[in-house]
Amino acid sequence: MRGFRYNSLHCRQSKTGCKAANAKVFLPTGRLPPPTFPPEDIERAMIASMTGFAAATREVAGGQLAVELKSVNHRYLEFQCRMAEDLRALEPVLREAVAGGLTRGKVDCRLTFTPAAAGERSLSPDAKAMAALAEASAVVAAAFPQARPLSVSEVLHWPGVLANAEIAPDQIREDVARLAAQAVAELSQTRKREGEKLAQVLGERLESMAALVAQAQPLMPEVMKAYREKLSARLAEAAAAPSDERIQQEVVLYAARIDVDEELERLAAHVAEFRRVLGKGGACGKRLDFLCQELNREANTLGSKSVSSDMTRISVELKVLIEQMREQVQNIE
Repeated sequence: MRGFRYNSLHCRQSKTGCKAANAKVFLPTGRLPPPTFPPEDIERAMIASMTGFAAATREVAGGQLAVELKSVNHRYLEFQCRMAEDLRALEPVLREAVAGGLTRGKVDCRLTFTPAAAGERSLSPDAKAMAALAEASAVVAAAFPQARPLSVSEVLHWPGVLANAEIAPDQIREDVARLAAQAVAELSQTRKREGEKLAQVLGERLESMAALVAQAQPLMPEVMKAYREKLSARLAEAAAAPSDERIQQEVVLYAARIDVDEELERLAAHVAEFRRVLGKGGACGKRLDFLCQELNREANTLGSKSVSSDMTRISVELKVLIEQMREQVQNIE
């Protein structure tokens, strides 16, 4: 007898449904061949994580520039920058460098300028800034006579009053662009190194899933054989003498309800596609997350149709592996 095969898509689309009496079906007495998976190994260092850190410094006239980049997982590319207000005009340079090198992740950037040694600096208060501050202080004092006047230290720390060795943003724009490109390149390398480890972990999980699918494939003929024997035994106990054709129809109807051949085939196809996407590399995090959802859907269906302890165990183990993969995939760019 040939192996039974059930077309669930036809049953869902047909208005009349599948009828065992008219459908051409075969009893599941033979073993189905195990699923095949692509033999190629997943290439390493092809995907990138969204977690990383990089820092770069550069000597410029009058001091030292430093850039720090930190990135974590995020659905899109989000950029945040911290810097002194007098350097705020350089934020577009940093944003452009990050957008040119990364596609996903929440990136925190910090730009600092450290002037040369204090002994080489000259402290020269800005006369115009002090005059404006004195005028504003007089207005406040007239409105609030009991207010305390500003101290010398407060005046010197007022923004724009004390001129120092800091230079204008336009003078260091090119240096900042080069420094940002260096930091982004280092961050990309860090993310790729972690992505290499993630690819290895995912590859191990895929191997385990392939082994479980291969274990589940030959279980259905055994289940149907046991059901046929059980049905015959119960009919014999009831002293009934049904025809062999009637028993065959009951077995076919039962097989239509519990058949998981399509689920196993789709699991095998999703595993193969997962391998292909990993091997291709690039920004594949969203695609891998979608594949994890599809794998989980098939594993749930497999469990809902299970009529044996072995199939239930395989379904549970598959869902555990898929959940572990989803946690890792959430961090892939």
